[in-house]
Amino acid sequence: MAANGWVAITAPRALPFDWPARAGRSTWQILVEVNLALAEVLILMGVVYLLTRRRAPVDVAARAPDRHRARAETIALLAYGATGLLGGFLLARAFGWHPFGLHLAGTLFGTHEHLPPAEVVTWAGYNVVVYAVIPLLYFRRRYSSLALGLRSTDARNDVLVIIVVLGLETAFQIFALAPATLNLPPGQLVVGAAFTFLLYMAGAVLPAMVFVYAILVPRYLALTGSVIATVLCGGLTYAGLHFWDAWTVFTSPQSAALSLIFLLFTYLGPGMIKTYLTLRTGNAWVHVWGYHAFAPHTLLDTPHILDTFHLR
Repeated sequence: MAANGWVAITAPRALPFDWPARAGRSTWQILVEVNLALAEVLILMGVVYLLTRRRAPVDVAARAPDRHRARAETIALLAYGATGLLGGFLLARAFGWHPFGLHLAGTLFGTHEHLPPAEVVTWAGYNVVVYAVIPLLYFRRRYSSLALGLRSTDARNDVLVIIVVLGLETAFQIFALAPATLNLPPGQLVVGAAFTFLLYMAGAVLPAMVFVYAILVPRYLALTGSVIATVLCGGLTYAGLHFWDAWTVFTSPQSAALSLIFLLFTYLGPGMIKTYLTLRTGNAWVHVWGYHAFAPHTLLDTPHILDTFHLR
């Protein structure tokens, strides 16, 4: 409510962001959209609760170590994540590219700039190594695949949750955003969707799944003892990993405040539903297939990847 009020007061006519996908929309229209998106996330949480209410309860907190070790690992992981963001900034700027966050420049919102293919491939490689491969190698030596949420305890229910959530999210994206992907010729659609899926799986999906949902979420729950607090922590962590989104503007205090607000508006909700899916199923893979890899990324970002690699 405070963020909505701040935006309405300080940016009544236009926002300072380069958002080709939202071109021509007023601040009020965008505020309505982000609040509807959050409402959709809350509805999806209700659906997930109904779908999982009959399965055996999953004690995700028990998968974390004792409280002292969980606190130390959480602090170390958050420091590591911040270092990864700093490294992504320095590496990308050294080549004159956009700083590397969890999303490629132009993701979801589009961009007026043409990204060099080398930037896209390096972004994907950097993120998958820093946020997925290295943390997984370290923690897999100390914890089982079950403790990391990498193995299902109820495959049938997991599949049901994935199908329903993916169907609802895809329908919402099509209705609300009318993605240009659906207008592509069949040949471009097949090639572009496959390429987009692989790039975003490496650059965004697996890094988020391993770093946040497989490792951090059980520790958040063990430390807070609260599902609500854990869902919020998961959402905030996910939003923080997008700090370098190419559309953010930090040239003035007002622009910086609006950037931080819209980072939360954009990513808090998706981070929350991903956390909730993990808590209800105990399976960090569920959100990958139900609410990340296909919708929104493959559905929305295929035209962006086609243009980047000149595959039109």
